[in-house]
Amino acid sequence: MTVYNQISENKVKTFLIMFLFVVIFSSFFFLLGKYFDSPWGYFFLGFFISIASSVGSYFYSDKLVLMTTGAQPANKKQFFNFYTVAENLSVASGLPMPKLFVINDSSPNAFATGRDPKHAVICATTGLLEIMDRTELEGVIAHEMSHVKNYDILLASIVAVLVGTLALISDWVIRSMWWNRGSDDNNRNNLNPIFIVLFIIALILTPIIATIIQLAISRRREYLADASAVLLTRYPEGLARALEKLKDNTQPLRKATSSTAHLFIDNPFKKKNTSWFVNLFSTHPPIEERIKILKSM
Repeated sequence: MTVYNQISENKVKTFLIMFLFVVIFSSFFFLLGKYFDSPWGYFFLGFFISIASSVGSYFYSDKLVLMTTGAQPANKKQFFNFYTVAENLSVASGLPMPKLFVINDSSPNAFATGRDPKHAVICATTGLLEIMDRTELEGVIAHEMSHVKNYDILLASIVAVLVGTLALISDWVIRSMWWNRGSDDNNRNNLNPIFIVLFIIALILTPIIATIIQLAISRRREYLADASAVLLTRYPEGLARALEKLKDNTQPLRKATSSTAHLFIDNPFKKKNTSWFVNLFSTHPPIEERIKILKSM
């Protein structure tokens, strides 16, 4: 598959995921309405919320992600290497200069967000900027620039917002049921038991569906970004050394959430010694495998 095919595929997947999100969200609200004896009212509420969330995530996903992670604009004087490396790689790649942000966290990591190259943002933690030399930093920024060029940022950023919305709504429903469990007992006793069972299943499945949506962000995309970064820098060893440092770090990123974890260059939760079954459902490919591939180039 060529890079251009990957870009086209990412655009199609973006709108497919937004459509699936509207369907899942509206269906969940329909079941919620069955529970509260107003199915169609809740269905249309869910439909309009999902549409607003999908459109909003397209235009404002970068701002929401930055707000969630607590990122702040990077000062050029303070983060000189970060700025100059990004400027040089922008010229080399033919992309507009992205906005640069920094997360004040000692755990080394980085991500890119935005809906297209003209609205791209690259964010790095202070921990990453402190431990990487210039060559290693070039590898990391080239990786993130590749996500921008391949339009991975559009799909990843929208998924971060939609998954977060699903998780918030699910949590809100569970809390509402808990605090209001003593009210409207008569109405609920009249409900069809099948709908009650379906509603409980929906509550259980919603977080799982959110995870599956995240996993729609193919791990192959990380491998593609690594390869594209090497094409940009012409030096695979730089990115390989950077990934080695990320692998050796065991400190989790405090501002990371389950809905934004897939955006980062490395798993921000830093889970070690996980089983093959857990790795199968990870949002990131094994970092050891990525390093091995880079060293073979």
